[in-house]
Amino acid sequence: MKNYYKYLPVSKEDENWGLTVLNVGATHILPSDVYPQKTHPDHHNFNWKAGRVLNEYQVIYIINGEGVFESESQPLTKINAGTIIFLFPNERHRYRPDNRTGWDEYWIGVNGPIAENLLSVGYLNPKTACNYVGFHQSVLDIFLNIIEHTVAETSGYQPLVSGAALYLLGTIHAITKQNFLENSEDEVIVNKAKCLFRSNVSSKYSAEKAAADLNVGYSWFRKHFKFHTGISPGQYYLQLKIEQGKTLLLAKNYSIKEIAFELNFESTYYFSNVFRKKTGLKPTEYRKQVAAMVK
Repeated sequence: MKNYYKYLPVSKEDENWGLTVLNVGATHILPSDVYPQKTHPDHHNFNWKAGRVLNEYQVIYIINGEGVFESESQPLTKINAGTIIFLFPNERHRYRPDNRTGWDEYWIGVNGPIAENLLSVGYLNPKTACNYVGFHQSVLDIFLNIIEHTVAETSGYQPLVSGAALYLLGTIHAITKQNFLENSEDEVIVNKAKCLFRSNVSSKYSAEKAAADLNVGYSWFRKHFKFHTGISPGQYYLQLKIEQGKTLLLAKNYSIKEIAFELNFESTYYFSNVFRKKTGLKPTEYRKQVAAMVK
């Protein structure tokens, strides 16, 4: 995954929507890395001894690794991959990844009357700040969608990402209500693999690396992944890259070479060849076809 974060300007007009996105990010923390990274603004940085108090709500999704969390309302709690952590305004807290594992995290910071109402009626509760939801690509996709819109900062993006943030909270609540813990162990691993593939779609990653990250043998992993999805993990990952390539092709400022580089293909030729095999069209043909359809 690529490290990214952004702290967003908010206007009075944005605040009138009732929920605003203040910041968003994704971080890959290696074992023994300093945490949090010192590049964040002072009002968001903290150390383990002192902890931190924020003036906002945050939603953090840990998709790999493990660590611990503690707040004024929740005692020291072990955090496993697949956990959502909620942070609350004016509540001192601290959290960190295990030095042996590191972790991969996605987060979003929000504020506004909508969030305050969810707290007042009990949908959000500081006493249950840590919620294991498992590995859901739908949750990860919302984070990635929000990040994508904050990168561009196109006109009117703030209400769009605020709506996505509310959808994220609703999705997490629905998953928490479902009896997802009855999933078999192999299904949990497959779901986690999907998240790892999606998170690393722009990285140099592989099915073998996913199996290693999940601490399972590759043959076992390939067999069970294909059983649950109908496709091998390598082809699933490649298909995700092609789908991302389609999205980038719609942005006219990206050349084919730049897209191949962005998706970590070894060459433009290889990307174009795989794209043609998967879609029946060369990347340039796909771009022209879509452009003609929207005219």
